[in-house]
Amino acid sequence: MTGTSTAGGVAKDWRSKNKTIQILKAAEQGGYGVVAAIVYNIEQIIGMVKAAENKRSPLILQVFPWAIAFSNGLLVHTAAQAARSASVPVAVHLDHAQDEAMIRHAADTLPFDSIMVDMSHYEKDENLRKTAELVRYCHERGIATEAEPGRIEGGEDGIADTADLSALLTTQSDVEEFLATGVDFLAPSFGNVHGEYGARGPQLDYERLEEIRRAVAGRVGIVLHGTNGFEEGVMRRCIEGGVVKVNVNKLVLEDYLVHLGERAGRVSLTRLMEEGVEHVVRLMEWQMDVCRSAARA
Repeated sequence: MTGTSTAGGVAKDWRSKNKTIQILKAAEQGGYGVVAAIVYNIEQIIGMVKAAENKRSPLILQVFPWAIAFSNGLLVHTAAQAARSASVPVAVHLDHAQDEAMIRHAADTLPFDSIMVDMSHYEKDENLRKTAELVRYCHERGIATEAEPGRIEGGEDGIADTADLSALLTTQSDVEEFLATGVDFLAPSFGNVHGEYGARGPQLDYERLEEIRRAVAGRVGIVLHGTNGFEEGVMRRCIEGGVVKVNVNKLVLEDYLVHLGERAGRVSLTRLMEEGVEHVVRLMEWQMDVCRSAARA
């Protein structure tokens, strides 16, 4: 992990050693997606790494800023230890970091390979200014960065709800302006939303995604947000459209959550935890097959 490097002390070739960058560079070259899964506890960390090792797949473990505040960073260190011990490439990523002080704290003191600098709740000019400043701060510490050109509507458990803000689909000019910030990965808005899609399901603008792919080719990787309820065909079409980092949350944790509701209080805590791990493993292995990352590590 590179998050404990000191400012000014990072090697010029830090990108060649950064796990997130190397994992996603291989995915782009191989034409597959890498599952980037949110974790909330140790069972989920264990289950996701176990699935990656079973499938011989790369993996990105993600936490929301909530995990830092809730556990004083302990959950991040747990994920980092699991990543270091894994027999396949595993990176640790901070998703939707929306507070500037938190981003600096995470970059200075915690073992992250990458951080999403999410300033999408600001108007575009302020978003760009803050993003560029924080990207530079992270890069000085050997940490890769992700940003959101446009605005993906909705909210999830652990990030701010943008229901009071209108979604802004990513444009060609957005892409160029965000590339100028020096960011390493872009999470475009092309009809995807955080949270639930409702009865109609996702209404994605694949043509817009293809335009973005052409615009960023060879420069940055594309990240997919808002995958709740995605069917296999939708996910694969996004990957075929250039997505290399596939953010998942409920999609791989739903069985685990149902399990807790049904079994808590009926079995011992240790058995509840052990069974929970297996529910995580099952859905994670499925998504690694869907994203075609199995046997790529």
